[in-house]
Amino acid sequence: MEYDYIKSLHLIFVITWFAGLFYIVRLFVYQIEAYQKASPAKEILGDQLKIMAKRLWYIITWPSLFLAVGFAIWLLALRPFYIQEPWMQVKLGFVVALICYHIKCHLIFKDLQHDRIKHSGNFMRIFNEGATFILFAVVFLVILKNAVSWIYGTIGIIVFALLLMLGFKLYKAIRER
Repeated sequence: MEYDYIKSLHLIFVITWFAGLFYIVRLFVYQIEAYQKASPAKEILGDQLKIMAKRLWYIITWPSLFLAVGFAIWLLALRPFYIQEPWMQVKLGFVVALICYHIKCHLIFKDLQHDRIKHSGNFMRIFNEGATFILFAVVFLVILKNAVSWIYGTIGIIVFALLLMLGFKLYKAIRER
């Protein structure tokens, strides 16, 4: 019974962590685009977006990361045999990748908070898909476990990435009209 409660809390904070990661990168896009506007819109939008990003980042996203990881460690302490399962080892690899993605988002966040723009809005739109790839991979891995052929899974992720890139190009073409 305890395991199910901890697992539920873990899942809730994984969801809020992903929500924060998805939204922060959208805010990055808006911040970068706001810097291209004329005054006073540039300053007004820029200041408001900085406040929104700061609140999202420090009140939702960072705490969600720590709580998701904390509950995950608790789950593994309750069921340590899972760590020997190949699907769990791969999942933990994706978690490490997601933490690296989170840290990269933090570096971008800090730059934008100090009005340093190092990336384009288009780069951020593509970068935003990084968390999406990890989410798809982890969900299929956890649900299907060993039932997934690694070859089919890899091909599926590549096809999904290609479809996302095609969607991005189509969206960009529509926006430029």
